[in-house]
Amino acid sequence: MNHPSNWHKLFCFRFLYGDQASFFVDEIHLDLKHSKTGAVAMASAGENLNASPFYFTLRDDLDYLNGKHTVFGEVAEGIETLTRINEAYVGEKGRPYKNIRIRHTYILDDPFDDPPQLAELILDASLEGKPKDEVVDEVRLEDDWVPLDEQLGPAQLEEAIRVKEARSSEVVLESIGDIPDAEIKPPDNVLFVCKMNPVTEDEDLHTIFSRFGIVVS
Repeated sequence: MNHPSNWHKLFCFRFLYGDQASFFVDEIHLDLKHSKTGAVAMASAGENLNASPFYFTLRDDLDYLNGKHTVFGEVAEGIETLTRINEAYVGEKGRPYKNIRIRHTYILDDPFDDPPQLAELILDASLEGKPKDEVVDEVRLEDDWVPLDEQLGPAQLEEAIRVKEARSSEVVLESIGDIPDAEIKPPDNVLFVCKMNPVTEDEDLHTIFSRFGIVVS
């Protein structure tokens, strides 16, 4: 969600009637409360500073929000989606590590007449990609990201982990100077390459490798 200082820029009536229509006043009714999961209310930037942003409540009895934000609806179906949102891992500021986006909306019924100029502002299709003014100084997983263990079968996952661990080992060996480059590879006829201790003698090697078979040279 955008920073509160930018919310008025999102409000469609600002485009229709000018900056004086950037916000609308609170419409708080004491009988409409944040009493259950799925209440829908305006995420105002302050008293009488309502624009476009809104929120869903993710648990019951959020009494501290009553009288501060305009409640205008409730989730009629799809509570399981709110449950999944509520299970998201978040940072210190309460923002999910994985972005949660509303990509499409469908108007089932609109009893109000639209202003004549509104049609010019309506897009033919939902925008693709990230909002242009989205904060970019924090790394977030996109909403279509899927964990690797959900993309691959057990055998494929094991192979992917093995390749990743081998790559990590290569980088470590390059860092400590055991190999000149993490991308270096031995010739095809070489089984493996190792760095020997300076005090290692031929007899030591014979003792080590004779455990696996006859040493011919």
